[in-house]
Amino acid sequence: MKSQSPLNEIYKKGLYGDYENKNEENLIKIQEVSNLSIFQIVKYKNSKVSTNDLDIDGLKLSEKTNSVMTNGKTRILWFGPNNWLAVSEDKNLFHKVNKNAKETDFAITDLSNSRTIIEIEGKLIKEVLKKGCPFNFNELNKNNCINSVFHGITITIDMLEDSPEKIRLFALRSFGESFYHSITDASLEFGYQSI
Repeated sequence: MKSQSPLNEIYKKGLYGDYENKNEENLIKIQEVSNLSIFQIVKYKNSKVSTNDLDIDGLKLSEKTNSVMTNGKTRILWFGPNNWLAVSEDKNLFHKVNKNAKETDFAITDLSNSRTIIEIEGKLIKEVLKKGCPFNFNELNKNNCINSVFHGITITIDMLEDSPEKIRLFALRSFGESFYHSITDASLEFGYQSI
């Protein structure tokens, strides 16, 4: 069975909002991302295993709040105490990790088809997010992540790059269309390009 994009009925490429007489490089870029493997890793409270014992695509699980470990194709987001979100281009990574992690120590859950993923890029993306999210975006840097809300929709924010600023946003699939409309509406003032 082929996976269907949560935004396939509404996502249209083009220029929108206040884009006229602006250099396309200065517009916000918005793009849906699909074909990523996403899984949650939770270490059980009674587990005696160190988080360093679990290798995920050459990466270790960080205990540092709001941190992201990355090797380019895989990113591991700190999701909470003893809780991480792994996002990878390797579609088989879930099965590799699930095979190597002891089920007495870790719960690993495939979330690949349960999320809408949007990437936004540009100089003003933090201004877009400030319109619907209470977080202080001056504190968000490359390889940081947070869980918050955007116009009442629970989201995960992963800062991919600082220059140009690029952020990956995750929301539950069922909120995908509302979330996409909220992001694009907040971007109209600055002008944006759906790519």
